[in-house]
Amino acid sequence: MTVRARPHTELLVDLDSERSVRKPTPEALLLQFLGGRGLNVARLRQLQSAAADPLAPTAPLLFGAGPLVGTPLPGCARFNVTARSPQTGILGDANAGGFFGAELRFAGVEQLRITGAAKRPSYLFVDGDRAEIRDARGVWGMDTIRAADAIRDELGDRRVRIAVVGPAAENGVLFAGVFADRVRAAARTGMGTVMAAKRLKAVAVRGGREARVADPDRVHALAVSLHERLRAHPEYEIRRRLGTTQLVAKLQGIGGLPTRHFQSGTFECAEVVSGETIERLYKQRQTGCFGCPIACSRVLVVDDPRFPGLSLEGPEYEPLAGFTARVGNGDLPLALYAVDRCNRLGLDAISTSEVIAWSMELAQRGLLSRDEVGGLELRFGCGEAVLELIEQIAARRGFGDLLADGVRAAAVRLNRGHDVAMHVKGLELFQADVRAMKGYALGNAVASRGADHLRSEPWFEFSGDESTAVRLYGTPGAANRLAWRGKGRLVAHYEEMAAVCDALGMCKNIYNNMGLLDWADTAEVLRAVVGGRWSAQQVQQLGERIVNLERLLNASWGITAADDRLPKRFLVEPAGPEDSPSAGAVVELPQMLQEYYQVRGWDAVRGVPGKAKIHALGLGDT
Repeated sequence: MTVRARPHTELLVDLDSERSVRKPTPEALLLQFLGGRGLNVARLRQLQSAAADPLAPTAPLLFGAGPLVGTPLPGCARFNVTARSPQTGILGDANAGGFFGAELRFAGVEQLRITGAAKRPSYLFVDGDRAEIRDARGVWGMDTIRAADAIRDELGDRRVRIAVVGPAAENGVLFAGVFADRVRAAARTGMGTVMAAKRLKAVAVRGGREARVADPDRVHALAVSLHERLRAHPEYEIRRRLGTTQLVAKLQGIGGLPTRHFQSGTFECAEVVSGETIERLYKQRQTGCFGCPIACSRVLVVDDPRFPGLSLEGPEYEPLAGFTARVGNGDLPLALYAVDRCNRLGLDAISTSEVIAWSMELAQRGLLSRDEVGGLELRFGCGEAVLELIEQIAARRGFGDLLADGVRAAAVRLNRGHDVAMHVKGLELFQADVRAMKGYALGNAVASRGADHLRSEPWFEFSGDESTAVRLYGTPGAANRLAWRGKGRLVAHYEEMAAVCDALGMCKNIYNNMGLLDWADTAEVLRAVVGGRWSAQQVQQLGERIVNLERLLNASWGITAADDRLPKRFLVEPAGPEDSPSAGAVVELPQMLQEYYQVRGWDAVRGVPGKAKIHALGLGDT
């Protein structure tokens, strides 16, 4: 039976007046941008004049859940938080899973738009069709987990889903995130900082309805088929057992770990801190996001007298590698405690591990004295310094205050260390040496929110499938991680896939990396979920439109082709050590950029879409 899907609705909350209103999202906007990340960036572009100062009351903060979120389709639980970033000054956007996004949909909300600033610390309670501003003075200053538990106790309902900020955001750390379901971190680009500037501690949501779809019978049939395909996938078991922590061993194997601040691609303690070791020593059970058959997260109990009662969910690969290889630390319990502290304090673990590792390299080079860091022993492998700096950063205390605005700002304030500050456009680089994976190198250079692997994820370059590479990308090099030819076309394709994935609300591990849906499959899913006539070409163009709109938005904030760059180390220093499978590699960024701009139809000098591209994508009036 086919029914008309429930109209998409936006919930607009003004914290100044403590008023809220619901209204339908214009159909034309949905057809162009769909939902989630796509709809968020479209609205941010319309409201960009209000976002001149990201931390001003007028600046909008957007939560978006795509049309697949909350449906029976597997892996559809993601939500995006979007604003102008206080850390980078350009597009701010973060994505997380769990159950919060589905609960938004169950409350009938596809996009939550928050403006103004509360008169006192507050939280927003969305209860079905009602929205209420409540006093949060009793939980202001609490860590993310304690605050969420206290709000649930106050509401008398443990099923309420909560997105919350921690003390780091309240203290104005510019890379503080929004955390849902204890550890689901929408952590990048300072979205928690924007939220806390509005004196908003949390958003609590209780739904009460199903996420309606256009054709329930067809959605059910598709869900059954996709669940079966996932369970038959060759990566199903390893992803279920280890989640993303499997990447420690894989990146060690190619010489791609960010060891001691990217000074080496292999880490002598890789096996000690691997996902396999975590599974063997600490894993109690598996858990996962709403509706996901993989359940790739793990509940751990760590028996170490230094950290009594340490129990946590996860970790993901990024924080694990950040507090092991990146800072040269082989003490696994200490690294897990560091991850837990970042989650509770509300810090982006990638940015936190970078500013600490950067400080350690400066000290190693004799560019940072012990007196300047308050007597801390800043050397690679010193776990005590790592833990102390996490606390200092969150509190904006001591040397941590200098690090709390990110590595680019720290280098400016110290007037040293610019060449080894591992960022792009002000956002810290992820946990991989991009000399070992040149598609990812290009993806980080051009990504719309700064250094970012999740805006592209061109995993195909690991495949070695040269015949497919020639067919899809025009050269066998697209299937070789150490080749540069073909990477412009490869990265553009995976950028579009990532944009569609975020607009749908699906997990990239499933959509991108496991290749669950191609353009034609996605079109079939959209016909069942939202109705209408979708083609494979329309789906691809949806991704292309989102990528181009983000570039136009960033261009209005001053971004040009000159900003599409990588830290100097990856361009001129050959990868090591000598016995690494990636030894001697450097990134041929200029050549890849030339190809990328040509594929995109962007002006190679200004790095922006040309008039023909803007017209073809219908972005002239957006």
